[in-house]
Amino acid sequence: MIRIVIFFSISLILANCSLNENSKIWNKKKKIKVEKNIEVIFEDKTISYKELNSNIILDFSQANIQNKIIDNKNNYGPQNYSGKLKKIKNFKFSKFNNENDTDLNPLFLNDGIVFFDSKGSIIRYNKNQKIVWKKNYYSKFEKKNNPKLSFALLNEKLIVVDNLSNIFLTNLENGDLIWKKKNDYPYNSEIKIIDDRFFVIDLKNTLRCYFIKDGSECWNYKTDNALTITNAKNSLFISGNVVYFINNLGDLTAVDAFSGALVWQLPTQSSDIINITYNFKNSKLVSEDKSIFFSNNKNEFYSVDLNNGSINWINEISSSLTPILIKNLIITISDNGYLFMIDKDKGNIIKINDIYKIYKDKDRKKIKPIGFSISQDKIYLSNSDGKLIVLELKTGNIQKVEKIARKIMSKPFLLNNHLFMIKNGAIIQYE
Repeated sequence: MIRIVIFFSISLILANCSLNENSKIWNKKKKIKVEKNIEVIFEDKTISYKELNSNIILDFSQANIQNKIIDNKNNYGPQNYSGKLKKIKNFKFSKFNNENDTDLNPLFLNDGIVFFDSKGSIIRYNKNQKIVWKKNYYSKFEKKNNPKLSFALLNEKLIVVDNLSNIFLTNLENGDLIWKKKNDYPYNSEIKIIDDRFFVIDLKNTLRCYFIKDGSECWNYKTDNALTITNAKNSLFISGNVVYFINNLGDLTAVDAFSGALVWQLPTQSSDIINITYNFKNSKLVSEDKSIFFSNNKNEFYSVDLNNGSINWINEISSSLTPILIKNLIITISDNGYLFMIDKDKGNIIKINDIYKIYKDKDRKKIKPIGFSISQDKIYLSNSDGKLIVLELKTGNIQKVEKIARKIMSKPFLLNNHLFMIKNGAIIQYE
């Protein structure tokens, strides 16, 4: 509500002020003249990066290699994969209408995968890509709106939320529906579970807590919501008995998981018009020890104290990709294709490699990184041009460029010494 009042207040002030260059209400950001007597006064700040210590070799030999399916802190680290990037299987499903939708996440099981198709059918595959069961709990109208599903699993119970305001619980063994509920607004986040409840964020930037048993709401915590709707998922994680989440305005909030009481809140963005009307996007939150790490596409990379919400450090890195932590380093990739290795404690940049130098200048402007994963010795980066770039972890040098699809639909997933990629119509498994 406060943000809306500020928005209309600024509009009234501007409507009664002169638009000449000497008007003192203008800020110091660069103005772009678009036509006579009209000027754009808010402009994104663009940072130019250069390679730094690109030839140094870092030692990751003692890194703790993971094989995680679920982590409540989103801290997966380097995953177990030492394969040859050889395609071996396709898990097929009906194609989505939106080929540019990249934020898709299968639920990986020890013996298969759970995913969904364009009509919202939930599909469980076994490890041999055969369909174990396929169930759909949507009306004809809902099917036409192409539901986008998110999954979580607890004790053979599959929790599902979607972008059409539905939540439901099914039996993982056979897909049978246990209960289904409807929210006032669509959901727009991953799902996290603690004890007998789960947490999810809706499009109104409200964190909602539900009991797994029957889908009844434990409590909800509302934060300010933007005037515009973004397709980017909000992120949350759980540490101890506290749920931490960030909304699409950049407000980082900590709430008690059992009472819903506020622990602390950190607004990371000012309340000006640019943060309301522009396409603001955060990375996923990642936590380790007593810190929270995340970045955004407005040139800010944060380390925040887990206990009180104070800022440890901020660095000027523009990235909406999930950072990965290895030992005392943070690894991320900027939105314009630079690999960063950052000191976790102080935020100092140790190394920068230009990944997109393999592209011509005119081509690299059209390409965006989708997501990346790290194995014991390599970095796998998927891109909007349908290519997977493989980098050597210790040097940051490019080892291989593999064409996966016409348009990439997901980040690479590493698990059980396999790599998985989602393209439209199939999940591809590589050994």
